[in-house]
Amino acid sequence: MSESLVLSRDDIEKIINESSEEIYGDTKNLDEFAIVGIQTRGVELAGRIRDFIERKSGKSIRSGTLDITFYRDDLATRGMLPVIKETRIDFNITQMTILLVDDVIFTGRTTKAALETLMSFGRPRAIRLFVLIDRGNRELPIQPDYCGYRIGTKVKDLVRVRLAETDSVEDSVVLIPGD
Repeated sequence: MSESLVLSRDDIEKIINESSEEIYGDTKNLDEFAIVGIQTRGVELAGRIRDFIERKSGKSIRSGTLDITFYRDDLATRGMLPVIKETRIDFNITQMTILLVDDVIFTGRTTKAALETLMSFGRPRAIRLFVLIDRGNRELPIQPDYCGYRIGTKVKDLVRVRLAETDSVEDSVVLIPGD
């Protein structure tokens, strides 16, 4: 399989910084704001956004992690046992603005599962969505509030986000054409 580079490490860093600046500017009250990353790479991206906003504001930002495995609507059809990762939300999300963070949005089903999982913890005032990559081909009417990069793909294409902390390689996003 041949792959083409979509975003380099520097591109990703620039996107995170610019998006974090926009999110910070849009957030009226950091005391009622939290960032929740969707396992796996969304957690790392959420950490980077949180770090930026904490440096900029001088305030500590609540954060958590979300594993959506049991809320997936394709669990029975995946043909393999799921790997369960940590869900950790150790604060009350009721009446907060939550920034939900994921690496790629595709059909919208992961985001739907994340919303259902998050709502089991309480009723936030608002939920905003940041994605690094929007690859189109939505099956559900879900759109990100903040998007780093949009790329048109075919349904069978693969978009791989690689992050140093998760994948032990330099940050990058690549496109692998499908059949």
